Amino acid sequence: MSHLVAVVIADGDVDPATLRRAVVADTPLLVVAADGGARHALALGIPVDLVVGDLDSLAPADLDRLAATGATIQRASPDKDESDTELAIAAALAAGATTLTLVGALGGDRLDHALANLLLLAHPMLDEMDAAIVDRAVTIRRLGTADGPGTLELHGTAGDLVTLLPLAGPVQGVVTDALRYPLRAEDLQPGPARGLSNVMSGPVARVRTERGRLLVIHIRTTLPEDTP
Repeated sequence: MSHLVAVVIADGDVDPATLRRAVVADTPLLVVAADGGARHALALGIPVDLVVGDLDSLAPADLDRLAATGATIQRASPDKDESDTELAIAAALAAGATTLTLVGALGGDRLDHALANLLLLAHPMLDEMDAAIVDRAVTIRRLGTADGPGTLELHGTAGDLVTLLPLAGPVQGVVTDALRYPLRAEDLQPGPARGLSNVMSGPVARVRTERGRLLVIHIRTTLPEDTP
């Protein structure tokens, strides 16, 4: 199977350097904008392959510019059960994406949208997918499935923060390596802050689970250099 990296741009806060880094790939790249997320790409001159959503956040002139550059427009009904970001992710997977990076999922003036975007990582359609939400200093990944194990390796620097939060129920058999406060085949329950604010003790840390979906939040203390 060929490897296709998809970058989905949502309509939250976007750090320009983060978005520029996200669209640099050594493999085929698909850029999908969720409605108003296309404005971030337009502002930076980043080509968009696909725009998905009810398009209530894009001006007609923006749509004309996107269409003129070759973007495919998939307009959804305003009366829908899914968010624009959820539809954009589904479109990326339908196009054959094997890796997913979501930019612009956080911030903005709608806390409910940010929370919904975080919870999208628990969606069954992302089972077995390498999917991440990225911001300037933060990378958020989902580890494991409802019924199966998962393994994740984190690359950073000593002192980086790592928070482990259960998604959609308890997570069983959590094991960590190279974190200051180790977990040894422990269960994490939704609610208690047992997995909050751990610390990397070196440049590489690992997290393993036996069952359940775990949100892994990696906060870097050393920021990557901005892309010119």
